[in-house]
Amino acid sequence: MATEGGNKAVIAALLANTGIAITKFIAFLLTGFSSMLAESIHSLADAGNQVLLLVGGKRSQREATEEHPFGFGRERYIYAFVVSIVLFSVGGLFALYEAYHKWHEIHDGHDGGLDSTWRLVPLVVLGVAIVLESLSFRTAIIESNKVRGAQSWWSFIRKAKSPELPVILLEDFAALVGLIAAFLAVSLSLITDNAYFDVIGTGFIGVLLIVVAIILAIEVKSLLIGESASKDAIGRIRSAIESTPGVTQIIHMKTLHIAPEELLVAVKIGIEADATGAGIAEVIDAAERNVRAAEPMAQQVYIEPDVYRADHVPDARPEAPAAPSH
Repeated sequence: MATEGGNKAVIAALLANTGIAITKFIAFLLTGFSSMLAESIHSLADAGNQVLLLVGGKRSQREATEEHPFGFGRERYIYAFVVSIVLFSVGGLFALYEAYHKWHEIHDGHDGGLDSTWRLVPLVVLGVAIVLESLSFRTAIIESNKVRGAQSWWSFIRKAKSPELPVILLEDFAALVGLIAAFLAVSLSLITDNAYFDVIGTGFIGVLLIVVAIILAIEVKSLLIGESASKDAIGRIRSAIESTPGVTQIIHMKTLHIAPEELLVAVKIGIEADATGAGIAEVIDAAERNVRAAEPMAQQVYIEPDVYRADHVPDARPEAPAAPSH
């Protein structure tokens, strides 16, 4: 569901941003407002980012190979990280450059390029863009709510394993705030006939995009490095193993997302000291079945049997349980 919802939100954002980018650029050509140019490049970058997310999702579905035995699921993380770089450079840095360039134009005695013939065009374009971006943002919110559960929005963005929805949420949020800022900047420029408001709006858009890009890069980098399963998923896996007949305890367990909807589970279990080879095999098979039934994302499960010893020190990493008392 997360993948389908993410794709729906990505496509909605792609259609909206493509149309918005074209209309904003036409408005810039007619009026010369730097806020409009910054916003048109922003929308163009967003549209390119959505294409990258769709390409990453498609490539991640390739079958595993001998060279990549766990498949290509992490390509979605790689493309999402590229999105953050594009948003930072093409969106944020370009807007800051445009603000600096426009400020110099005004400082050197130019009127900032404002064309009074088409004064209302940018306001109309920005108004329509705000409506379209709101519809795209609404789609992202609806699809996110299907998988968000009781989490706060910030927690969902930080903890989501599928990158598409958090990326679209952040992009659409930044786009809406940027559009409102551009609308205010252009309005004040027209009312006061002072192009410095246009410069301020353009600079604000640039800073906003850079901040969002940094947040996005930090979160996607964590996914690229490798994150464990959620606490709820770990709880289900642990309960499934501990309830398996023949398992005396979990000595230690590790989980890793090798794709947004695919988990690798490696666990060492305690068994009875007098268990036979055939009995051990039955316990392992039963534990694997229980894990996959309890957590469908656990597609790669590796279970190692051991006999617990009092002097055994379990792995002390976060997912390791404390040694039982005897």
